[in-house]
Parts: sequence; structure tokens; C-alpha cells
Amino acid sequence: MATCSTWLSLKDLSRISDIPTIDCLKTLQNKGWLNSNGSPTQSAIEAGAAASNLETSQTSHQSIWNAEICKKLLKSVVQEPIGRTIEIQQWTTLLEALEEGSPSINATAEEMAQDLPCNLIKEVNHQLALRGVTSFRVNKKLVA
Repeated sequence: MATCSTWLSLKDLSRISDIPTIDCLKTLQNKGWLNSNGSPTQSAIEAGAAASNLETSQTSHQSIWNAEICKKLLKSVVQEPIGRTIEIQQWTTLLEALEEGSPSINATAEEMAQDLPCNLIKEVNHQLALRGVTSFRVNKKLVA
């Protein structure tokens, strides 16, 4: 197994790689490191890219991923990043819609805000204020 001591959940891996979780999943699957059940393959474990619960003695059902090895793979497939202004607009629109609510949407603004990159919090909150959303602001405590 690799000597890198930084092990992350899939969600955290996608966050530090600055790509959506779905793209992270697809990339790991294309590499042959993630099976259709969402578990790391034996190939991923042998490459030191992933560890199973048994290897790490975690009680969580989630597998963990080697940040150093996986970031190299993910960096090679990342396309041009979304412009910062567009990203702020998208987050603001999403959080505004979630705060307004809809019977067909199960997620809350608080739940979605957990995926907001920390470096966008100030700008998104500013945009929410400009749009007249008074009942919701992203709190750094919400962003894991």
C-alpha cells in the first residue's frame, strides 16, 4: 500500500480535486478503480489508491481514497474549470431555489451548502443578499 497518509472520502476527494463528485466517480470507474456498486476494485486497492473498511478498521461503510494517487489521476482528466463568476451565479441560483422550496425537491439549502467550496462563501452570500434572499446565508460551519 502507498505510504501517503492522507485518506479521504469520495466526496472530499472530489472537493479537493475541484471536480463534481459525479465526474470523480466516472473517472474512477473508467480507470477500473470503482465497481458498479460504488466500491473500490481490487485493482484500486493494489494500486494503493483505495482502502476498504477492513484494511482501515473504520466502522463507516464508505471506502477511503488516497488523496495523492487519486489527485494525479483526476488532474489528468479535469477539463477547463468553470469561471468563478459563473460558479458563483450557479451556486446562488441553486441555494435561492432551494430556500424558496418546492414539494418536488428533497434537499435543503443547508444540505446543498455543504458542497459549496469555502472560497466562494463570501461571494455567494453577497449575491443572495443582492437577490433579496433574507432567510438564508451559508455558514462556514455548514461547509464541511
